[in-house]
Amino acid sequence: MKHINKIGKKIKVFREFRQISVDDLALSANLDVDLLEHIENKGNVPSLGHLMKISRALGVRLGTFLDDQEQIGPVVIKSTDKKASMSFSTKDERNKEHLNFFSLAANKSGRHMEPFIIEIEPQKEPDYKLSTHEGEEFIFVLDGEIEINYGKDIYLLNQGDSIYLDSIVAHNIHAAGNKAAKILGVVYTPV
Repeated sequence: MKHINKIGKKIKVFREFRQISVDDLALSANLDVDLLEHIENKGNVPSLGHLMKISRALGVRLGTFLDDQEQIGPVVIKSTDKKASMSFSTKDERNKEHLNFFSLAANKSGRHMEPFIIEIEPQKEPDYKLSTHEGEEFIFVLDGEIEINYGKDIYLLNQGDSIYLDSIVAHNIHAAGNKAAKILGVVYTPV
């Protein structure tokens, strides 16, 4: 996947441009130094929550690391267009991948929202790691059933259901049961 190496390289470029050491960025983003070095140098894809923390610590939009091109006007994605996916992990940040993201606005410059179609693969071992980050999320279930751990509450959503949540509350989104699910997710993070 071409996105894997590109994200780490972009993080490193922005970090070095701002003359921030790996240790200082890890501290600002509240991440392990080894994890950050793996992301920058070995092409490991961070979880979406970690990528948001890195973008916040560097003072850039989340889309800065996901953009392919800069387009000022509207961006249209046709259903027939081949979509490039990016996988993020919410379990073992170094190798477990179970969320496949298809960006719906990768070419839009200056955006403040990140809309995705997200395919959620069922996990064999339910070990849900909760994450927190600034911003808000809107989720609409397109297919299947998802479960959301949100703080101390659990929400079960079926096809056609939606939820709007504050991302600062510890949360995890996963497929309910043993079946895959598909959602429309829109993430907003302030810069």
